[in-house]
This record gives sequence, C-alpha cells and structure tokens, in this order.
Amino acid sequence: MKKITLLLFIVFISFQANAKNEAWLLKIDGAIGPATADYVKRSLADAQSSGVRLIILQMDTPGGLDISMRDIVQSIIASSIPVVTYVSPSGARAASAGTYILYASHIAAMAPGTNLGAATPVQIAATTKPESNTMKNKMVNDAEAYLLSLAQMHGRNPNWAMEAVRDSASLPAQEALKKNVIDLIAVNQKQLLAKINAKSVKLLGQDHRILTDGIKITVLEPDWRNKLLTIISNPNVAYILLLLGIYGIFFELYSPGSILPGVVGGISILLALFAFQILPVNFSGIALILLGITFLIAEAFVPSFGALGIGGLVAFIIGSVILIDTEVQDYTISRPLIGGLSIVTVAFFLWVLKVFIKIRTKQALGGHEEMIGEEGKCLSNDDGNLRVFVHSEAWKAQASVPIEPGQRVRVIEVQGLLLKVEPVEG
Repeated sequence: MKKITLLLFIVFISFQANAKNEAWLLKIDGAIGPATADYVKRSLADAQSSGVRLIILQMDTPGGLDISMRDIVQSIIASSIPVVTYVSPSGARAASAGTYILYASHIAAMAPGTNLGAATPVQIAATTKPESNTMKNKMVNDAEAYLLSLAQMHGRNPNWAMEAVRDSASLPAQEALKKNVIDLIAVNQKQLLAKINAKSVKLLGQDHRILTDGIKITVLEPDWRNKLLTIISNPNVAYILLLLGIYGIFFELYSPGSILPGVVGGISILLALFAFQILPVNFSGIALILLGITFLIAEAFVPSFGALGIGGLVAFIIGSVILIDTEVQDYTISRPLIGGLSIVTVAFFLWVLKVFIKIRTKQALGGHEEMIGEEGKCLSNDDGNLRVFVHSEAWKAQASVPIEPGQRVRVIEVQGLLLKVEPVEG
C-alpha cells in the first residue's frame, strides 16, 4: 500500500513539474449535443497530454441531449486536470443538462445575472403524450440519483438538486451561492482566476490545490473535424442528407452509368448514417420513410389508382416526424422542412411516373419496328417484285397496288427482310 501511495505521489509530482502555466478556455454556447461532447472530451484528453494546469468551461446553454451531457460529465470526472465551469456572460444560463455539468465540475462558478436549474428530464417536461406513471418515475428517479451523486462528490447542496429534478426549480447566481449550489460568483475571468487561486479540490480522489498566479488563458476553438460534426449532427441536415442519398441512388439505378448521382448519393447516405449513429434516432422513422418512398416508386409500376401514392406520402410524413426521438427543441426536425420536402418528394415521383408512362407509350427506336412509317423511293419493279431504297439501304418489297420506279413509298409492315410498302400520295 505504501509503495502504491509513493508511486502515485511521484506521478503527481512529475505531472506538476511538467505542467504548463496555462489554462484552456472551452466555450459551450447553445444546445448540448454530440458535437459539443466531442469537443469537450477531445479537448480534455489533449489538455492532459499537453500538461495544461486548468480547464475553464465557459457555458451558456438551454440544455441538450442526455447522452451528450453524460459523456461530458464522465470526461470531467475522469480528468486529471481541474475543470472550472463558469456560467457567463451576464444573462447566460446553465439549464437542464448544463446544471448536471455544473454540479460535476471541480469548481462551479457563475457570473452575476445568470441562472441554473430546470433539470427535469426533457421528455417529461415537454411532451404532451400520455405516459405511464411508472415510466415517469423511473426517469425522474434516475435523473435525481445522478444529480445527487454529483452533488455528494463535490459537497454541494443535495436538497436543491432534488428540487431541480422533481420540480424543475431554478436559481439566480446569488441564491445559488447562498444555498451552496455553486462555489463562487465572478464578474469576469480575471476575478475568477483570483478567487480560485490556492483553492483545494478533489481530483481523482486526491486533494489538489489550484494555482493561478501568472497563468495564461488560451481559447481553444473547435477544429475542422468538430465543425463538420456540428453541421452533419444537425437533425435537419442529417434528414436532408438521407433524402439526397436516396434520390441519388435512385437516379443511378434509373440511369446506370451517370456516376455523379450515385457518388453524391453514396456519400450522402454514409454521412446521414454517421449522423444518425450519434443522434437519438427512432429507427421506426427511418423504416417508415423508406416504406413511403417504396410505395411512391411502386405507384409508377402498379395501377393502384393513387392508393400506393397516398399511402407512401402518409408513411413518409409520419416517419419524418418521429425520426428524431427527443423533445429537445434544437434537436428536432423542422416541421416546415418536412412539409417542403414532402411536396418535393411527391413532385419528384410524379415526374418519375410521367417519364415511365412516356417510355411505355413511345414508339421503339431500334430493330424492325423503327422502319414502320419510314419513307423511301422505289428503285425497280420486276413483275411486282419491288426493290426500294429506305433508311439508306436497298430492300426487297411488296405492294398491294402498282408502283412505278422512282415513285415515293412508305413502309407499313416488316416481315423479316421483306418490306410491305404503299405509295406516298403526291
């Protein structure tokens, strides 16, 4: 046991010696989702390998996805660097998921004029659908136990944590400080660093003293990977990518060799699947969208008098509405977008139907059928055995009426290599 303690002490001293006198500032501004979790997790990992002394998480959020919040909380708990969550600037908030992150941080700070709370699971707070009391209680109990465990970890007010979950309670900064929900209030970053200097916190179960004298703050911006993830993890963008992929592949199957529609469709499908992998997707929604499009395609081949088309449209709309399984406002698909794309989809497949009908009724453009209706000239007439020049070739021909050499003729039937012709009037 003594050897293990000595080893941990040596590792801690080595880390302190190699640590840079630098703090990284991460900014969470807006709803918390997969891109936010990826940004925070990778930044914390990079900070530990870079020897940074402190992480400041400046936050202004209305909440977000539960799974993304838990990823961030787990990264903070596992961090070997103190994490200071600072709700700022004035007017900012740490609502819902933001409250959990604030409770999980080694230092919880707020600027004047900010607030936190309303930590009830969103599916209960926002939905109007009837749910069983058992399911509601399970969700509330789980959220309450989670926030209580975070409160106990850092010695914060557990009673108010219960109120935040069960009653959606909220607190302004001053009240939060009085009730021991947060550690301090700071007007700006300079005052924040001054107040946490020499403050002791629990870091991986060990006491750790934060030192901020002469520390330099570096703002860590999201890289290109995170920016791309931010774009494609937007449910509206993921939804458009899915439809673009389906249309692209359909075009490629309709016109093999086009290449570009297939390439665009394939890339779009893969990006959409990646986005759906990290979003709370209802796979019944995807199934309904695919079923709806299948019905719309079938309408072009099966005479259903519109039944397949209407059924396909209904399935497509329902699938689009239930595609994202969350009530978080910033992570639902826009209803006007669903309406617009439904109209576009119907118009697209009506155009496809028109093209198929045109193809079915169009005269053949190859083989003997192509000859019917073509006009030419009679080359010779040997006792009724005609030779005519049609379609740049000389053919044997027959006619039911006399035809003179040089007279214009029209093909009315093809029998093997023999043409039946008639004279062209005038």
